[in-house]
Amino acid sequence: MRSPTIKDVAERAGVSLKTVSRVINHEPSVHVRTREKVQRAIEALDYQPDQAARSLRSSRTYALGLVYDNPNAHYVIAMQNGVLSVCRERGFGLQIHPCDSSAPRLAEQLGDLVRRNRLAGLVLCPPMSEQPELLALLTEQNVPFVRIISARKDPKDGWPCVFVDDRDAAYAITEHLIQLGHHRIGFLWGGKEHRSSPERYQGYEDALRGYGIDVDPALVVEGDYSFDDGFRGARKLLGLRNPPTAIFGSNDEIAAGVLAAARSGGVDVPWELSIAGFEDSPFSKQSWPALTTSRQNTEEIGRHAAQRLIAELERDNGAPPIDNEGFSPDLVVRGSTAPRRL
Repeated sequence: MRSPTIKDVAERAGVSLKTVSRVINHEPSVHVRTREKVQRAIEALDYQPDQAARSLRSSRTYALGLVYDNPNAHYVIAMQNGVLSVCRERGFGLQIHPCDSSAPRLAEQLGDLVRRNRLAGLVLCPPMSEQPELLALLTEQNVPFVRIISARKDPKDGWPCVFVDDRDAAYAITEHLIQLGHHRIGFLWGGKEHRSSPERYQGYEDALRGYGIDVDPALVVEGDYSFDDGFRGARKLLGLRNPPTAIFGSNDEIAAGVLAAARSGGVDVPWELSIAGFEDSPFSKQSWPALTTSRQNTEEIGRHAAQRLIAELERDNGAPPIDNEGFSPDLVVRGSTAPRRL
């Protein structure tokens, strides 16, 4: 069967081809009832605009790029789903582009990607989104973008972004462990090229100091956002003469590695060791016991980043700047944390 065309939509809705085109392009001049009638026809026919043909007929392009370099597949899939949902709603295509954030000519590569594929703009995930030199080079090439970054507040640096307050979320996790009676709390870092890592460490450190607890360097282990580094870091901490009674992993993969290390060493979780993660990924729900974590709605963050980028693309030059939007992850308490045994 052939795919439905814009002509089929017009005939079903009883309107002109031009009216359907205006609805697809989100032009404000269409009457509300007419717009609803066209949308119902689009949904009934499962019509998908031809993005390539649409771009060729217009000076605008109707495709976005999602650029990432992240070892966490769950993060990438959730981000992709969020951005893609907005692209479908707004009639945009989406190109997924994994890359090496440390590549020396990354800005040039991304500029070529945009020009070669006629992309309207890029959604940049960490750590690329947190590299000022890369952002400056993309700006020089007139590449529109929106960043997803870790920050406590809007950086107001002129580059559009969606920001996530990792520091306050990490403070809440650490405070939860302290209030359960834990004073020796281990901390396992994620990759330092991600700004979320020092932000989460800062929340951990601030909570300890806020409760009058000294930060013990022996309880802090560097690593990456991976299960293996969580396992290795936990083995190191549990091998100390005075091991921690709780461990905070910078993401759920790390925390799942901690749980595996505890199990392999015969350590009961949560009665001998409390464990907390970050992000509320499938790792946190599928572990046993389920992990206490901080719920970061990555899919919703991706949605807002795509909406922010499209709004920026559609903003008139004389219009005032659009405000950046922030997210604050919420503490989720599950079975992997419990009061410290006295």
